Amino acid sequence: MYPGGSKRITGETVGEVKEVAGMHQRKAEMARQSDAFIALPGGYGTLEELLEVITWAQLGIHDKPVGLLNVDGYYNALLCFIDNAVDEGFIKPTARHIIVLAPTPKELLDKLEVPSLPDTTSSSSSSSPTSPPA
Repeated sequence: MYPGGSKRITGETVGEVKEVAGMHQRKAEMARQSDAFIALPGGYGTLEELLEVITWAQLGIHDKPVGLLNVDGYYNALLCFIDNAVDEGFIKPTARHIIVLAPTPKELLDKLEVPSLPDTTSSSSSSSPTSPPA
């Protein structure tokens, strides 16, 4: 999926290619169609999308697993930042566990197959899956 008006796709594609109205619709549509979210090492766009799906999980908007492929410790600094935010009271300790972490694709996929997303919106253990914002 790519937002209309952006650069056109010129290389080989795999699967369906769909033009959407903008970035918000792109992310919402990808979230609706996904079974899980996996972030590979990347830049600003990857970080923004990762933090958005983590926030959606924290708010109870989805209950899909969020995986972080921490190749060669790429995300260690981000994880330290998140741990500090937990220590300072900005993130609930239960919300820290939204992120499923592994250094290799196989380990990450194995971990993602085991449901482990805790309820971060209340003290109960049930979660209420809903659709991401449209």
